[in-house]
Amino acid sequence: MTSKVTLTVNGKERSADVEARTLLAELLRDQLGLTGTHVGCDTTQCGCCVVHVDGKAVKSCTMLAVQASGKQVTTIEGLAAADGTLHPMQEAFREHHGLQCGFCTPGMVMMGIDIANRMPGADEKTVREQLEGNLCRCTGYQGIVEAILSVVNPGAVKDHHHA
Repeated sequence: MTSKVTLTVNGKERSADVEARTLLAELLRDQLGLTGTHVGCDTTQCGCCVVHVDGKAVKSCTMLAVQASGKQVTTIEGLAAADGTLHPMQEAFREHHGLQCGFCTPGMVMMGIDIANRMPGADEKTVREQLEGNLCRCTGYQGIVEAILSVVNPGAVKDHHHA
């Protein structure tokens, strides 16, 4: 048995028929072709699947697609401007070397934007605490934290890379 789900994804209304058990991450990746949302664990541990639902960070591997019906969803693909100009958080990740393999990056960027929206002016300790639900296996987190801080609290970033 399937249900029709209609939601707005990256500013465009999208509809799909989904089973009741279909996760939002599966809908985005498998049915809508938005593969920038990564799935690393399926148990809400890693944060690679973070998207924004009605403006708030959500781990899409633990939200059912039917729960997103009627809502606004933003994925990593919806951040850059139409002309390709990166979102300020994406640019910050590039500038501060906040990625290596890139697998966790979409979720980290989406979480970084959520932190910026909820906690402007946050300090490094707060950013690190807010990232506890997002795992990275390669960067050591320093570049990620610096990237987010450069948007959230630009005065708090120490320029380690160009000293």
